[in-house]
Amino acid sequence: MPAEMKQTQGLRLWAVLFWLCVWQLGSMALGSELLLVSPLRVLQRLGQLAMTEPFWQSVSFSLMHIAGGFLLAMCAGVVLAALSARFRAVRELLAPAMLTVKTVPVASFIILALIWFSTKTLAVFISFLMVLPVIYTGTLGGICAADRQLLEMAQVFAVPLGRRLRCVYLPQVMPQFRAACTVALGLCWKAGVAAEVIGMPRGSVGERLQQAKVYLNTPDLFAWTLTVVLLSLMFERLFLALLRALSARLERV
Repeated sequence: MPAEMKQTQGLRLWAVLFWLCVWQLGSMALGSELLLVSPLRVLQRLGQLAMTEPFWQSVSFSLMHIAGGFLLAMCAGVVLAALSARFRAVRELLAPAMLTVKTVPVASFIILALIWFSTKTLAVFISFLMVLPVIYTGTLGGICAADRQLLEMAQVFAVPLGRRLRCVYLPQVMPQFRAACTVALGLCWKAGVAAEVIGMPRGSVGERLQQAKVYLNTPDLFAWTLTVVLLSLMFERLFLALLRALSARLERV
């Protein structure tokens, strides 16, 4: 069973309701909306924001840039992983770069990127940078773990490259690639929104979060945070569903 399906099945309604009750009780105990706003107030404020045009403009801006960074990193990661599996020199060349990206704090990259790029493209670059090593490592691991006997048999019988990719590599690489995408999808939203909070590109979700913090507007802060969570979940579900459909279709061809 895929990792993302296990995670989804592990999320139970009663557990969600339990933590919502804890949240509500905590808010009532503190008695201050400034410190901890109630979940009902957050939903109310989110509903109010959703009725305004600037809300959807901010959502569209962040979704386009963060999703764009993820898709670019996914394509680059797959290509680089294929090259690394084929050429050892490429793998050795990329190893220090991938290790650096995985170990250096994202805040350092954001600050450096503010020097190199405009704030509008900041989320694209940071999302790309954080997702690339995850996709690269997962895809490369799947390719290297492919059954050598099947590959040798395909070579002996002169199986065309396209059929070899669909029938030999795809079934063995796809589980690790899908697991890597699941991790990368959450990571790209965390890193992308963090970049927007620091860089404050005009009309982004990150800018709204920063403004809510500056003006101590706790309901808005929670409402925009909930928006990010919902966007991340919807994008993840949609992408993984499309990935499963594409994988099934390629295997039937």
